[in-house]
Amino acid sequence: MANALNWFEIPVSDFRRAQAFYEAILGTKIERMDMGPTVMGMFPADQASVGGAIVFDGSSQPSANGTVVYLNAGADLAPILGRVEAAGGRIVVPKTEIGNDFGFFAHFLDSEGNKVGLHSMA
Repeated sequence: MANALNWFEIPVSDFRRAQAFYEAILGTKIERMDMGPTVMGMFPADQASVGGAIVFDGSSQPSANGTVVYLNAGADLAPILGRVEAAGGRIVVPKTEIGNDFGFFAHFLDSEGNKVGLHSMA
């Protein structure tokens, strides 16, 4: 098993709002994919990496109290975190050193109310 995680889904209640939020903070395109009644927004990933999506299916409920997904924030999470509030989110844990050379993390609430993490080594 190369990775403990191989896919993740972040539930959303307003697909367009969530798509705009993640595109704004990550500076990338979230590709829409309609799968029957489910609408997914694919995060960029290649075949060898872990992928994920924002998902609207009418029954998913965003939550700040469940599992936390950590997005790879590249070299330094500060630039992404700096765009969260302007995009409609809220920072709940600022950039924080983990210690033991594990890098840094932060938590934010996205435009839908999900708690999501960021991780970087600097």
